[in-house]
Amino acid sequence: MTADSPAAPRPLTMIEAATPIVALITLVGLSYFLFGDAGAKGPNQVALVLAGMIALVIGRRAGYSLDQLREAAIASVGTGVSAIFILFAVGALTGAWAMSGTLMAMVYYGLQILSPNYFYMTTALICGLVAFSIGSSWTVAATIGIGLVGIAINMELSPAVTAGAVISGSYFGDKSSPLSDTANLAAAVGGADLYQHLREVLWTSIPAFAITLLIFLFMGSPGDFDASEKLDSIRKTFDVSLVHFLPLVVVIVLAARRVPPFTTIMMGALAGALLAVVAAPERVIAFAADPGLPAPLALLKGAWLALASGYTSTTGYEALDQLASRGGMERMLDTIWLIIVALAFGGVVEKAGAIERLIAPVLAAIRSNGGLVAATVGSTVATNAVTADQYIAIVLPGRMFKGAFQQRGLAPVVLSRSLGDSATVTSALIPWNSCGAFMAATLGVATVAYVPFTFFNILSPLISVALGFLGIRMLRAPASGSASKS
Repeated sequence: MTADSPAAPRPLTMIEAATPIVALITLVGLSYFLFGDAGAKGPNQVALVLAGMIALVIGRRAGYSLDQLREAAIASVGTGVSAIFILFAVGALTGAWAMSGTLMAMVYYGLQILSPNYFYMTTALICGLVAFSIGSSWTVAATIGIGLVGIAINMELSPAVTAGAVISGSYFGDKSSPLSDTANLAAAVGGADLYQHLREVLWTSIPAFAITLLIFLFMGSPGDFDASEKLDSIRKTFDVSLVHFLPLVVVIVLAARRVPPFTTIMMGALAGALLAVVAAPERVIAFAADPGLPAPLALLKGAWLALASGYTSTTGYEALDQLASRGGMERMLDTIWLIIVALAFGGVVEKAGAIERLIAPVLAAIRSNGGLVAATVGSTVATNAVTADQYIAIVLPGRMFKGAFQQRGLAPVVLSRSLGDSATVTSALIPWNSCGAFMAATLGVATVAYVPFTFFNILSPLISVALGFLGIRMLRAPASGSASKS
């Protein structure tokens, strides 16, 4: 028997299945202890590579060939290619919008309209409405979310709480919208009608979002806020107007027309770069920093640099320069590295059968409908952490628990609701998950910093489990195919 011709794979023991997971948790925990937030710039990636090597050894001992395990890792990374391209587009958009003044226009008008008294609540509400309209939490965070975090900084409010509000609202809309890819996937995996799935999801989404808005309302900062000095600084340096919102309009229109996220966000980036060239050519030429170039080439170089490496503001106003110096595809590379190694780890672990082995005793121990929902939610959250991908976290547990729901006579929508209540929303809470990494990179707030304030994302799975144990909306699937309440 050679290394490329192993014996038939055998099931993992419980210790073997748990070893790479325990190694990952230990190494990532040690990374955060030693490096803090800087762990996401390399140490966490090393931790995931080491945990992946441990999983590789265990999978090889179980009888899988190195080729099989390598192909599983490659296939898993392949599922994240779209997320990687979206991240590049977000980097380009942020740099272009910073240079064009779109970002500063959002801050300028936001300072006049919004109040610290209800800012966090309004942030969650705005993001929720827009995300519901377009069905994409990532698009909302990458556009409106960036502006709202900038407004919070200028109001001297917490960026971490604001990021939590952005994410809470964005995922409420994403989870509840018929345009959402994750909502459609959860319904398909559960075998439920999409609109029935969305109606049932509202039983958890509405209470969770209502509580979230109340919490954010009480977290407001009472008192008057004088923004006149900041507004005057913005007027002197960026000459903002409603025209600067054109790139945002482009993004919202394309998203509403169901144009794929990468194309939508990249078109928004190009619109921002074009606006900068037309509305602020002197700024673009100055950023190009090449006096010998003819003006047309200098404009091209400046816009190109903003898309590739981000924009660096030099107005002389420190607070504004910090806000407007950002973006660029280059600045997304740490996050992309994290996503690649996390997905590779998840692919090897899944191929080796570790997740199935860990979930099997859970399935065997279920004694009630509530226990089944709790097990599904818990397994989905764990899969989100292990595989670093929300789509795998919907499909894999959905496939594994589907038979148990059928055996108990529960309607498919109960399973699809459980998946939607857990996989979609908790993905943003895990630093190495593609969603958590995306939100941290986009909003400029570390995942561990914003997690305590993502109230909607935390409450949704808890309410889902509570409904299960209380027997509320545990619909049954009679032979006729119509569902009725148990």
